[in-house]
Amino acid sequence: MIKVRPAGERGSTRTGWLDSRHTFSFNRYYDPRWTGFRDLVVINEDFVSPGQGFGTHSHDNMEILSYVVEGALSHRDSSGGSGVIRPNELQRMSAGTGVSHSEFNGSETEPVHFLQIWIRPESEGLEPGYEQKSFPEGERSGRLRLIASRGGDEGSVTIHQDVKVYDAVLASGDEVSYQLSGDRHAWVQVIKGAVTLGSTKLQDGAAVSEEPDLMIRASEDAEIMLFDLA
Repeated sequence: MIKVRPAGERGSTRTGWLDSRHTFSFNRYYDPRWTGFRDLVVINEDFVSPGQGFGTHSHDNMEILSYVVEGALSHRDSSGGSGVIRPNELQRMSAGTGVSHSEFNGSETEPVHFLQIWIRPESEGLEPGYEQKSFPEGERSGRLRLIASRGGDEGSVTIHQDVKVYDAVLASGDEVSYQLSGDRHAWVQVIKGAVTLGSTKLQDGAAVSEEPDLMIRASEDAEIMLFDLA
């Protein structure tokens, strides 16, 4: 079964500096049909204006992935840590017992476009922590590259949940396949371009259950993430 989440029907938050599209219910946007999928609870596509960003705010008991599509995202946290996330890089923040941090566009001239992804952890009260790794486009070109997993397999970032996250950069006509084992589920998220999942056209996302063999074909140049979920 494939349930498509149309791109044009996502929720949104718009301010003078932020344009955010919500795949699932988030903040003041609520849709009972889309409150998350399995342990995947947030996919926000954010566009932040130059020199602007999210002031200091807190999270707890959540695994948060930040993936920059274009531009650069600066961050600071309550432990005194700071850094910059750039394209081809993925940051994992385990909020655990509680983290206060800020995220902002350090450029005064260019916007930043990024995905923020929240996944429920397998247990509460974890020690907060960060991890950031680069995944060069060449490693993701025409193939699904593991970028996050419970065991940190294949050089992926370690996430505290039974989830595997893959990324692929596809030229028009490229195909990738994936097998879901047992009673696993998948979420396919289109970051750029458009693909077909089997015979289903996608430009945003889709929940997949009871479909053991997935075939994804780029109908134009595209980038996707695939979440393998319990």
